[in-house]
Order: sequence, then C-alpha cells, then structure tokens
Amino acid sequence: MRVFKDLFQSHTNLRLRTKLLLSLVLFIAVLTCATLLAVRHSAQAQVQRQIEEDARNSVLTIQAVQHQREMMLSRKANLLATLALIRDGDPSTIEEASQNPWQAGECDLFALADRKGKITALHTTSGILTAANAEKLFRRSLKEDTGVGWWYGDGQLFQVVLQPYYDDEPRKSRLLGTAVVGRELDVRGASELARISSSQLVLRNGSDVVMSTFSVANEQELIPQLRESPLGEDTQIGKERFFASSLALSSGASPTLSLTVLKSYNEATASLERLNRLLLGLGLAAVFGGGALVFVITDRSTRPLSCLAEGVRALEQGDFTYPLKSRGGDEVAQVTRAFVDMRNTLQRNEVQRRQDETQKEQLEGQRLQLEGQLRQAQKMDAMGRLAGGVAHDFNNLLTVIKGNSSLLVERLQSDDRLLGCTRQIENAADRAASLTRQLLAFCRMQVLQPKIMDLNMQVSDMCKLLRRLIREDIAFNFHAGESLGRVKADPGQIEQVIMNLAVNAGDAMPTGGSLSIETRNVAVDERYALARPPIKPGEYVLLAVADTGHGMDAETKARIFEPFFTTKEQGKGTGLGLATVYGIVKQSGGCVWVESEPGKGARFEVYLPRVDGAVETDAPEETAATAGSLLND
Repeated sequence: MRVFKDLFQSHTNLRLRTKLLLSLVLFIAVLTCATLLAVRHSAQAQVQRQIEEDARNSVLTIQAVQHQREMMLSRKANLLATLALIRDGDPSTIEEASQNPWQAGECDLFALADRKGKITALHTTSGILTAANAEKLFRRSLKEDTGVGWWYGDGQLFQVVLQPYYDDEPRKSRLLGTAVVGRELDVRGASELARISSSQLVLRNGSDVVMSTFSVANEQELIPQLRESPLGEDTQIGKERFFASSLALSSGASPTLSLTVLKSYNEATASLERLNRLLLGLGLAAVFGGGALVFVITDRSTRPLSCLAEGVRALEQGDFTYPLKSRGGDEVAQVTRAFVDMRNTLQRNEVQRRQDETQKEQLEGQRLQLEGQLRQAQKMDAMGRLAGGVAHDFNNLLTVIKGNSSLLVERLQSDDRLLGCTRQIENAADRAASLTRQLLAFCRMQVLQPKIMDLNMQVSDMCKLLRRLIREDIAFNFHAGESLGRVKADPGQIEQVIMNLAVNAGDAMPTGGSLSIETRNVAVDERYALARPPIKPGEYVLLAVADTGHGMDAETKARIFEPFFTTKEQGKGTGLGLATVYGIVKQSGGCVWVESEPGKGARFEVYLPRVDGAVETDAPEETAATAGSLLND
C-alpha cells in the first residue's frame, strides 16, 4: 500500500509535460504491446495448426507409401498363389519364387500355408524368422481377416499380404492354401519413410520400441517415457519438442503394433522467434517513434507553461530577472504577462524592503556600538576619576616624603648609618611618583606638551633603545611608511606608548619570536570605522606593533586596558602599562585597536589624527619614557 502511495505522490510531483508525455507514451506502449501480443498469439496458433497439419500430412504420406507397397505385394502374392495352385501347393514353389529375380524383387518374405493354417514352406531374406513364429503370426492375421497386415517376430517387422487360392478359383468353393508375400521394414526403410514425410518415426509393439529414426541417446530417453505413459500430442525428447500422431498397424490382437509420427517444433519455433524479434523491433520502433512525436507535440504545447513555472520557482528563490516571453494572445500568454507585472511590483517592494532593513540594521548596529562605547567610556571615566583622585592625594603625600628624604640626604654625613635607609626612602618615593604619572596619564589628567612631529623620526630614534631592551631571541623590524603624515602629540608620551607596547610584546614571547613596528597613512571610511570601533572616519597615521607571541582570547582582550589588570605572575607586573597607552592615545585624540587570537600573536594599532603643518624641531624635554620608569602588563 505504501508503494502505491509513493508512486502516486511521485506522479503528482511530475511536470505537466512529463505527465502528458508519460500518459501518451504509456498509451502507445500498451496499444502496441496489445497489438503485438495479439499478432504473436495468432502466429503461435497458426504455427500450432501448421504443425498439426504437417503431422497429418506425414501420416497420409506414410499411408500412401504403405498402400503402394500393399498393391505391389498383392500382385506378388497373386502370382505366388497362382504358381502354388498350379503346383498343387508344392513347397518348392517358395524356393523357385525366392530365386526368381522378377518374382523376388522388393520382397523379403515368402510363405505357403495349407488350408489348416500350417506353414508348409517359408523363406526370408535374412533367415531369422522361424516357421513356428511365422505360423503364429499367420493365424493371428487369419483372425483379423484383413488380407493385409504387419508381422513382427524374432526382431523383424514385415508388411505382408495374404492371398488364398482355391480348387475352384472362380467360385472359391474349396480352399487349398494361402500364399504370403511380405516386405521387411528395417531401419533404412524407416529412415527413408522419415525423409519422405519430413518427420521422425517410432514403431512400437505395445509399449516396446521396435525401431525409431532417433539417435541412440534420444531413443534411450524415449523408452522410459513410453513405459510410464503413452505419448501425448506434445512430447519433449531431449531438448526438442515434438507433436505426435499415431497410426495403428494392427488391430484386434494384443500387443498392438503402431507407428507414431513425430513432427518437430524446432523449425516452427525458430520461425516464431524470428517473428517475435521482428515484432519486438517493430514495437520498440513504434514506442520510440511515437514517444518522439509525442515529445515534440507536448514540448511545443507545454513549453510556455514550463517557462512560467521556472519563473515562479526563480521568484521563490529571489530571482526577479528570469526571462519570460509571452507570445500570442492565448490564456498562457495572458497569465505570463500578468505574472511579469506582478513580479515587477514585488521586485520594487522587495528592493524597498531590503533598503529599509539595511538602514534599520545599520541604525541598530550604530546604536549598539554607541551604547557599548558609552558604557566603556563611562567605565573608563569612572576608573579614571577614581585613579586620578587617588593619584592626586598620593602625589601630595609623596611630595612630603620626597622633600623630607631629600633634606635628610643632604644633612646626613656619608658615613652615617641612616644615609642608606634615607636613600632607599627617596628611591621608593621616585618609583611611587612614576606610578602616579602613569595613573595621571591613564586618567588623561597629565599635562601634555603636544607638538607637530614626524612619527617615523620618533620611532627611528626609539629603535636604538628598543634593540638594547629586546632579547636576542626576538627578531625586531621597523617598516616606515612612505610620505607619512604629521601628528600632533607629546613626543615623550609617544615614546612611552612605543616603549610599553614593545616591552609588552617581548613579554608575550618567552621563547622568542618576531616583533615588528609599522607606520603608514590610513584613510578611514565608514565601513572601516564600523569594523574598528570607536574610531571615526577621517585621515590618520597608523602606528602598529605586532608580535608572534601566545596571543589573547576575547575575554582577555576586553580587559587589557583596565588599570591593574595583568596576566603576568604576581609581582611581575603592575597592570598599568597598557592602561597608560590607552590614556595617552585618548588624550592625544586617537584610539587603539587590538587584533589577537590564542596562539597567533597580537597586533596593536594606534590611530593618531593626521595634521597639516611643519615639524617642530624644538628639543623635547626629558620624559618619563625611560627604561627605569616603565610599568608593563
């Protein structure tokens, strides 16, 4: 049941042209098959009738030959009876008749019997048939009272004619004896009959085969069949099928002597197979020819509908440009034109909808971006105010400590035991002051001295110091941008940024790697700005520091600019290095973007606004960007 449902479902999913094509082809195929089957059935019936007719003709042919031989034997028997009457039944008559070529021609058996039925003289060509068997066969023939018949004895088969002779021949009042003349039917004779009748012959005595024209192997197969049951009209012998027709040679006595004519189906079957192949070829040609004609007709009829259906499917997938042609004024052309108009309307609506959605998505993205920037700015501002307040208060305390420690160092003698302790207090105050400056830089509360500067020149001057600070297992490269624009920033603070980023990169490569610094001009458009918030569209100078270290995950990237956040072991970092970078860049009007993945290193991009003007060549003051005042993550 499920198979039929699947077939019905698959049929309902077919195209109209395919349905019409399959229906018409199926109709042509069924009609052609029915016609061919009818022709084949008629041909088979004709072949069967022909075989039966041929078998009857073969029997009639054999009967005709048998009758001709009976007539010849009757003439010989009359002559022998006349001779025996003249000699008064003398047995020597048989000897003379068998030695006379004219009399013995085509005769293989001569016999004389007296009026009591006793064989008085017998002569056969082979000499196998005995007088006793001949007498038994003669008495059986007398009982049949036919005058002609067949004798089978001692393995020999004779067609015989009995001719009685009388004392008063015209009135036949007193029987003197009987003359018997016969002709033996051997294998050669049976083969000659088979050739004349174009069939196979089987001579049987009851269920025993006397002789046949089959080969020894086929005859051995035939004998068990005859013993089990009589031959039917259709008989299989070996691989060959025969139609059998039997003719009784003797009647009344038992066992019955009979002749079976078997007509082979081979020739008729071969002819029928040729006809079947011809019919099959004609049928296939009719189906394919009809299918081709039906295909052309259905294609021309359903192509506009197929094109319209393809247009509908293309429209479902969002394709509004599928070509549709509406020729003529029939119903399909009208529907096609209406569909094209509807599709154009839908296309205009779809374009408008997509524009609205794109604009909505852009506005939503900008809103989310602005909210994130606001939250980040608020968080950083809150942290900055907190750190700035702490730094100011702490700086006031450091001023007192620094001043008093300096006074103590000046007043103590060089050999005083307290001088070393006082100097340690002074050094600790200097380090605390450096921390304060870092916090003030993060909070953007540090007093800057911005100048128009060439970033390539600044980085080149820093490379000398960086090569001494970076370990030997780290390869350092600087790629200076051509025609680099000018930036306005505090040179000392920019040195601090470069130094912190370089040292941070070196710490990310404990087993060595590659550190590169790059500068170039960047024109930021809206798409570029959306990909790197919070940068805004404009002209910038890019300072990029890239390493091949262990990289960072997303959670770490989100917190790297927070003060006192570090991934280093306790006691190896203050967490203010990148926070200082963030504060300096922000105070200089730029922004920082980080790209990093675990195991793929990190790339810090510092975007500083490009300005016009000449480079200010005043010597910069000594800044906190020294190796002794670095605080890194």
